[in-house]
Amino acid sequence: MTFHTALDQIFKSHRFLPNYKCATEKNLLAVIGGLSSDTSFHLMDVLGLYKIPQLTYGSFTIDETKIVEVPPVYHMVPNEDLQYMGIIWLLQHFRWTWVVLFVVDDNSGEQFLKILEPLIFRHGICSAFTKRIPKGNLMEDLINQFYDSSEIHISFPDCKASTVIMYGESLRILRLRTFMHSQDSGNTKNPLFGKVWIVTTQTDFILTGGTRGWDFQMFQGAILFAIHTKEVQGFREFLQNIKPYRTKRDGFLQNFWEQAFDCSFPDPGMPVMDDDTCTGEERPESLPAGLFEMHMTGHSYSIYNAVYALAHALNAMVLAGSKHKSKAVGNSVKHQSLQPWQVISSQQTILISMTDGYMLHRFLQGISFNNSAGETISFNDQWEISGGFDIMNLVTFPNNSFQRIKVGSVAPHVADRKAITISENKIVWHGYFNEVVPLSVCNECCHPGHQKKRKEGEKFCCYDCAPCPDGKISNQTDMEDCFKCPEDQYPSKNRSQCNPKIINFLSYEEPVGKGLASVTASFSFITTLVFATFIKHKDTPIVKANNRDLTYILLVSLLLCFLSSLLFIGQPGNVTCLLRQPTFGIIFSVAVSCMLAKTSIVSLAFMATKPGSRVKKWVGKKVSYSIAVCCSLVQLGFCTVWLSTFPPFPDLDMHSVNEEIIVQCNEGSVTMFYCVLGYMGLLAISSFIVAFLARKLPDSFNEAKFITFSMLAFCSVWLSFVPTYLSTRGKGMVAVEIFSILASSAVLLGCIFFPKCYIILLRPELNSREQIMRRQH
Repeated sequence: MTFHTALDQIFKSHRFLPNYKCATEKNLLAVIGGLSSDTSFHLMDVLGLYKIPQLTYGSFTIDETKIVEVPPVYHMVPNEDLQYMGIIWLLQHFRWTWVVLFVVDDNSGEQFLKILEPLIFRHGICSAFTKRIPKGNLMEDLINQFYDSSEIHISFPDCKASTVIMYGESLRILRLRTFMHSQDSGNTKNPLFGKVWIVTTQTDFILTGGTRGWDFQMFQGAILFAIHTKEVQGFREFLQNIKPYRTKRDGFLQNFWEQAFDCSFPDPGMPVMDDDTCTGEERPESLPAGLFEMHMTGHSYSIYNAVYALAHALNAMVLAGSKHKSKAVGNSVKHQSLQPWQVISSQQTILISMTDGYMLHRFLQGISFNNSAGETISFNDQWEISGGFDIMNLVTFPNNSFQRIKVGSVAPHVADRKAITISENKIVWHGYFNEVVPLSVCNECCHPGHQKKRKEGEKFCCYDCAPCPDGKISNQTDMEDCFKCPEDQYPSKNRSQCNPKIINFLSYEEPVGKGLASVTASFSFITTLVFATFIKHKDTPIVKANNRDLTYILLVSLLLCFLSSLLFIGQPGNVTCLLRQPTFGIIFSVAVSCMLAKTSIVSLAFMATKPGSRVKKWVGKKVSYSIAVCCSLVQLGFCTVWLSTFPPFPDLDMHSVNEEIIVQCNEGSVTMFYCVLGYMGLLAISSFIVAFLARKLPDSFNEAKFITFSMLAFCSVWLSFVPTYLSTRGKGMVAVEIFSILASSAVLLGCIFFPKCYIILLRPELNSREQIMRRQH
């Protein structure tokens, strides 16, 4: 029928013979239509042969292989790809991931599925199942469906799918509505009851013939995609003034009037029946929306723009011809003489092929104008009107009518979800949902603190929820995988958020810091008192007996050892990190070197008393100073190499304690750190051996026993330090090292100097040369 009608518009003939030109050719300039893809494709096959422009107001996709020299069709609607993405963005906005697809069982339906199904899959959405609505072209098929619905079998195996995407042209969707009405659409047990219908631009809700008494309650709250429209001023008044007797040449209007108002115009010579006779004064605004709508719909707006687009193109074509018309041709060019591929020559009006000059196609492609609604109309490179889609909400009424409420839009030229705007507060949902946004998911969402766990044999939208593993969180619903917190944060107990870690270090404010600082101050004060005591009694035999100068150096070294522990308390900085370990190593080496020198001199002195001994020349202050200085210089060399190659620096330990960031000093070179400790241990062991060998020398001049015990305790402390230091983290390491420094210094102070202080302060009678000589004898 489409082929026959198209050819009938081209040729003046009452006969139709395929492949033959019968009678003369009509002057058909362009065609506006059709709504369906099948009709448009059939028209395109005929009109393309004669290069006649076709302006369609239906939304569908054209195979690019059919595009040859000229556009096969001009779309008065936006690109359909934008509608596909609009559906995706709408589903993502409401987090509907489990949907049902209802499509017409024809080529357009298959094309819709071919494009949409991969799209929804890539965006994390699944189709629970797909239903195909049988194709029926004749009205008799639709009427028969009411009595026999065996061709449509609809069941919802998964009731959790609350969203249905419906695609198809209006008359074919009527088959689905026929089935729904036969199944009692108001029955809550009906599988189609209480669903959110997402309807594409191809579908319109219509009432025809025997369906005019049906309601639209099943589609209450549906979300409709519609071609963007803008109300044209005067359109409603135009509709109100239409009367069938005023447009005698429009036979279509009389047929529409009879169908819409369920009446008939009387035939001349036939008696008038009062009950069903059309008067022509019926009011279109009294009709329900399914029969007639008083506002301009998207399809009407597209037709309106198509008419004006042709008018502007024809006007431009006439103006172009007028500029080149020869003066010899006195009469003006008339619209009726134009052809769709015609060019206006400077000599005469001629017919040429489409590749030889200006065509109506070229003028159509280049038009740009503002319609009466104030919108700019032009074609893009794909011969489509640039524009977006309106998102409408269907609100139904008991009188079988409905109203479309605009609740959003899909804007063109925006590639992400920002293109869609939704006003949720304007949407009226189906009463089944109790005014709550519907859920359409395979299962309940995974709450924060959990991650998806795929079910075997199910689609990826169906999953279980598993708690996040240790050290990871999820702070959103339905997260694919949990993730680790940043280094400066740690997971909460329910693993739903990251909490900031507390910066921690051994400070003076906390009890451990206060305690260690107090101990340091106490021992420093005691060491100072001992030093003052020795200075006051510097000329007494017990002070002079064992190298008074080395004793002073030893006391000062012990005082500095106590004070060096304060470098380990407080927030580490560049200076404190750089100084504390080398300072501790050098000062302790000086103290132990003094112990070694004192013990060595005592041994050498008694060896020199033997007859014929050559050791006498080694006995003296120079030797003791040399031992102390040389041994200290070796440690100073280690520290110099350490600081010049890999010096210590402040560092943040993010991992040792889960909820803390520990500010500590990184030793830089661990090897050099243990070299310093190892050398200090070597000095201590050497002092212990020398003191142990000299322990049986006369008591009056000998400190060997005390040095032996002090070195034994000193070595025990630092041997215990190494494993304890390695097994602790954070400020515990610092506390261990401070304790070791204080303990080893206190051992040296107590073992070496407390016995002498006892004699000086409490037994002064023993601090005399006579007593010493008497004890020697």
